[in-house]
This record gives sequence, C-alpha cells and structure tokens, in this order.
Amino acid sequence: MDNQNHQAPPGTNANTSVMCQLISPEGEHLGAALYLPQNVGPPQLQEIVNHLLHNEDKLPYAFYIGDEELSVQLGTYMQQKDANVEVTLHIVYQPQALFRIRPVNRCSATIAGHTEAVLAVSFSPDGKCLASGSGDTTVRFWDLNTQTPLFTCKGHKNWVLCIAWSPDGKHLVSGSKSGELILWDPKTGKQLGSPLTGHRKWITAVSWEPVHLQAPCRRFVSASKDGDARIWDTTTRKCVISLTGHTNSVTCVKWGGDGLIYTGSEDCLIKVWETSQGKLVKTLQGHGHWVNSLALSTEYVLRTGAYDHTGKTYSTTEEMKEAALVRYKKMRGNAPERLVSGSDDFTMFLWEPTISKQPKARMTGHQKLVNHVYFSPDGQWLASASFDKSVKLWNGITGKFIAAFRGHVADVYQISWSADSRLLLSGSKDSTLKVSIGNASYPCLPVRILSGIALVPVNENLLRADASYVSTFQVWDIRTHKLKQDLPGHADEVYAVDWSPDGEKVASGGKDRALKLWMN
Repeated sequence: MDNQNHQAPPGTNANTSVMCQLISPEGEHLGAALYLPQNVGPPQLQEIVNHLLHNEDKLPYAFYIGDEELSVQLGTYMQQKDANVEVTLHIVYQPQALFRIRPVNRCSATIAGHTEAVLAVSFSPDGKCLASGSGDTTVRFWDLNTQTPLFTCKGHKNWVLCIAWSPDGKHLVSGSKSGELILWDPKTGKQLGSPLTGHRKWITAVSWEPVHLQAPCRRFVSASKDGDARIWDTTTRKCVISLTGHTNSVTCVKWGGDGLIYTGSEDCLIKVWETSQGKLVKTLQGHGHWVNSLALSTEYVLRTGAYDHTGKTYSTTEEMKEAALVRYKKMRGNAPERLVSGSDDFTMFLWEPTISKQPKARMTGHQKLVNHVYFSPDGQWLASASFDKSVKLWNGITGKFIAAFRGHVADVYQISWSADSRLLLSGSKDSTLKVSIGNASYPCLPVRILSGIALVPVNENLLRADASYVSTFQVWDIRTHKLKQDLPGHADEVYAVDWSPDGEKVASGGKDRALKLWMN
C-alpha cells in the first residue's frame, strides 16, 4: 500500500470508501486511483477491470494485494488487516483461464501393455491422444476412448527416455539411452524414416520449434549427455545444425517463442542460440554449479500451439499458425519472454534473455540443489522443487518469494501446474513419490527421467502430490499448505506423469509397467 494519504472527494464517505489503484501484472496503472465502496469484492472488481479495459467479452480476473489473493469485500479485508482507509490500496489484477479444471478424483483405468517400466508419458497438444515410452524399448499410442493400446511402435534398441509431440500434433519424436531419435506418425503408428543418429550418448531432452513460427512443424532440437544439442529437420530426416560449445552434458533445452533456443548444461552455463545458422547469441552466466532445469514463461502455449479449451480444429496449416500466433501474443503481452534456471548451487535465476545478459532476479532460499523449475500456464507464478524437501512458490514476473510447501520428508524432484494455473503438483522421493536412481533395473537414468509429476486436480485451490511407494496420491490444500487426503495410486514407483492440456485426463506410468488414466 502507498504511504500517501488521500481525502475522499465530495459526495463520498471516507469511512465507507477505499482509495484503490488497479495495477496490471506488469506493474502498469489501469487508469487513475478510484474511491470504491467497502462492499466491493472480486465480482465488482471484475466488472470494473473489464470496463476499463474495454473488453467486449467479459474475462475472469483474480485480484491480489501484495501476494495475497483478495477473496472478500474490501471492507472485510481492511478490517482483517487493520488497515488505514486513507491509504491507497494497490490491487493487482491477473487474467484467469476461461475454464476451470474438472476434478480428477479416481483412477478410471489401469492399462497393461508395456513389458518393462514406463519411463515417459505425454498427451498430444489437443489432449485427444496419449503416447508412452518404456524400458521395453517401445513407444505406444493409446486409445483414450476404449482405454486400450492403439499402436506398439518398435524401432529403438534401448530404453526410451523421452518423448515429445510436435505442437501441431502431426508427429511424435522419441529419444533413447542409445542416443538415437525416431520420428513417428501418431495416426498410423508407423516409423517415419530411419532413426536419426549423431548423438554419442543418451538423449536428455527434446523441444519442438513453435507452430506459430513454422507450420507445419518441421524442426526440433535434442539435447544429449554428449554435450551437444542438435536441430533436426523432419522432412529431410537430417541434422541441419549442431549447437556445440558446452563443455559438459546438456541437461535441458527449450525452443522459445521468439525463435531462440536455450540450452542448460553441467558446465554451469546457459547458452542462447539463433536457429537459422546455429550461431551463439549470448551466454548467461551466474550459476556456480550444474544447471538442472530451464522453464519458459510461455511454455504452455508453446506446447499446445493453436489448441485451447474450446476444442476448435483447423482446416489449413496457415489457419493453425495464425491461431497459435494469436495465443502466443496474447499470453506474452507486452512483456518479453522470461526464462528461469534452477541449479545444483541451490539458487535460481530469472532472465529476460532478449533484453539483457544479466539476470532480472536471483532467487535464493533453497538449502539444497534445485532439481526442477516450472512456470504456471499463465506465466504469473513460478514453482521450484528441491532436494531440501520443499517446493517454493515465486512471483513469475518479479521473482519475489511467495510461499513454501513443506510436506515432503525427502527430496522433491519435480512440480507441475494445472492448465488454469490454480493447482500445483509436486513429486518427491518420499512416500509421495518413491524414485530410486540406483535401483537394479534402471541404474543410469538421470533424475528427471526417473521422476514424473503432473496435474491431478481435485478441486480449486488444491494441489496433489503424485505417489507410488505407498501406492497413494496425496492432496494438498494450496491455501493452508496442509495435507488434505490420500488417494489410491500405483502399486510401485511412478516414473512419468502427464496431464491433458484441457485438464480432463491424467496419465501416469512407472515401475509396475502399467499405464493409469485418471479422470473425473
């Protein structure tokens, strides 16, 4: 709140009015400060914001004072905080998803098929198809209507460690422990051409070029333990650019919405590359140990492309490209695309790489390595998972610390968000997610391959932690930060989880070789 005092204008009662300044998430004032009656709450504030923004279609907003969501009338809030009504109240409005996640509270199917552990699962951008990768060296596509295997795709010679759908949904690429990549046609289950070879060690991550930059999707980038990243063309089936420069394993890679590629490495550096010739644009320095994870503020719309909660389909690639561009621009707004990095040095950095080589914020507080970082789909929040047994919540724009979730009793591997940015999920090495790196079956997989988390929404304001060691899911209340309930889950360790972009379905797989579908 501002320290400046104000007198109520003629015709208003200072005792029943509150001076309020509406502010955008980027910090811009929405018009002049307003005297508002104390009986005004979030519904009335939504009307005011929609009016001031001249929105033809009324949009939902949430309101925050400081980092606390306003859920009551202004008068009640002022009374609870014992606040001075003569001091300007700064209220940040944040646009919300036009839909709410449907509660997922039961396992609707347990599907057998893989003969070894399920190591990766991923829904297509439209949420209608599901793919999985396994230690049995196969990729499988699943029929979500009949909840049975659709195609069993053979071609890899070693464990399938990661899979990734193209944002237009036309292709799926899989990477293995042997270092080769294979492109698949989801409609037929057929392998498209020969395996793509070039990497000398296993594949750690794959990221596709956004569909708003190229439609149909043709290029993707792969990262490897061998220290290189490679850009591949699906039409020529060849590596078109090698991104060399890191001196140790490339642990993560992201293809940004502005056309830049970001690679994080065990050499403690983050490198930024342009994608026409593969030239190094800049190197982001600051971490004192391995970079474990990268996340983009635009990641959700980059993954889903033109697809949204309406289920709209597109007849031409140009129509799809334009729709994806509209979604990307709307999500990004006037602010630059943001990048966050998590490291073994216990810290995170928030970057705006197109603006500066210097970090926007350095985020400290974790007591052990940061294993995973993830922006909420709306880009407003940022979550981090650490081996200090905690999950921390940060402001995704400023990097300011918001809250800590301390329910786990062991290392926390990963976190993930629901599509409406209101639910957060964490997975741990403790009884809520037992992940063993040194087990006899899969001793060499990197941590991020042996752990999986994703949205399993119960209802608004709940976050659920995936579980397997005690075969339960755990549900957390995001407002009280306390355990809510346990739900039955896998019979053994869970290695991979994903949720459909519309939030209606969740898939999980693990050591028990089964694929589970979770629905309402």
